[in-house]
Amino acid sequence: MSDGALSQDEIDALLAGVDSSHGGSHAPAATAAPAANFDTGVLEKFFSSTTNALSANLTALTGSTVSLLGPEVSSSTRDNLLMILPGMVTVIQANYTSGFPGEHLFILPEESAKAIAALMTKEENIELDEMAMSVLGEVVSQMVGTQITALTDKTGNKSIAASSPTAANVPKATAAIPAGSFAVMAYNIDLGDGDGPSHQMWELLGSSPAQDISHGLSGGASPRPAQSAPNMGGMQMGGGMPNMGMQGMGMPMGGMPNMGMPMGGMGMPMGGMGMGMPMGGMPNMGPTNVQPVQFPNLMQPKLGAHEAGNIGLIMDVSMEMTVELGRTRKLIKEILGMGEGTIIELDKLAGEPVDILVNHKLIAKGEVVVIDENFGVRVTEIVSPMERINDMGYN
Repeated sequence: MSDGALSQDEIDALLAGVDSSHGGSHAPAATAAPAANFDTGVLEKFFSSTTNALSANLTALTGSTVSLLGPEVSSSTRDNLLMILPGMVTVIQANYTSGFPGEHLFILPEESAKAIAALMTKEENIELDEMAMSVLGEVVSQMVGTQITALTDKTGNKSIAASSPTAANVPKATAAIPAGSFAVMAYNIDLGDGDGPSHQMWELLGSSPAQDISHGLSGGASPRPAQSAPNMGGMQMGGGMPNMGMQGMGMPMGGMPNMGMPMGGMGMPMGGMGMGMPMGGMPNMGPTNVQPVQFPNLMQPKLGAHEAGNIGLIMDVSMEMTVELGRTRKLIKEILGMGEGTIIELDKLAGEPVDILVNHKLIAKGEVVVIDENFGVRVTEIVSPMERINDMGYN
């Protein structure tokens, strides 16, 4: 005895617009598709030509030999498509945003979506969570990119672009299937697992992009009426250069329309327009006043409180300090001939200040002192910033 609650099958049927009151059968009656305004033969020829490239993309992404077979292209409606879809499907939306704008999506049975995501992630018993949806979106992104490249080459339309794919696993009755009549490309997929082409995928094109693409591939224009150009107040928008609406002011230049300006010799002034600018060569702009560029003097920036605070962060960093008695240069043969007792003459005179270096950079000078049997240095001079720069070789 029924408690009055709807079963899941009845809910799905209601969402799909199907009458579920006839016995136990919930299969929807086929709806006659309205006459298609696109050529399925042209679409099938094009999409079939891209399957090898799509298969190569899937093989590279999954690391397994994946093959797409087909597609078979037909015109369908939502009700007709729902008849062949399984209960749960993964829908990846990648609408065309320019070039051939309109609805464009891919539909996979839930199990096929899991199989492809598992190949991509190398995980078993994968769930269609956010990461899996992202992986499937990347698969479709690669496929759409390949198709756009082929469409651009075939049609010459260089403005074709698509939105970033978004994926969702939903009951088929809630899938965002286009309204009216649309094109369906039905593929079989072989994932290289030894089971053959055991998976399916449907690619859907809304009526508008299907129409535009089929006409573009046929070398014709879309049969949809084009909007007429607005009247810009005497300026006609069609064919060649516009007539600017200044009648009787000049002579026509052969095939070019009358621009309303005297063009003879290209050197007569536009007196009628009161602009006083000759048309021959570059316009006469009058004498140009050229002045030298003034640059401000470079000033040593003063250390603010913020910078001073930052310096405080490195106060505990240790640095190597050395005292240099003097230097000299020797030939290799002189160095090799050195032995015990050899005297090396330095470049410093007796009593001359020694150099105090930090990290091998001169910062001060001093005199040697003895402190409790240890050598020390008394600082006698701090080297100026200019001397430090010269010492670093920037002079």
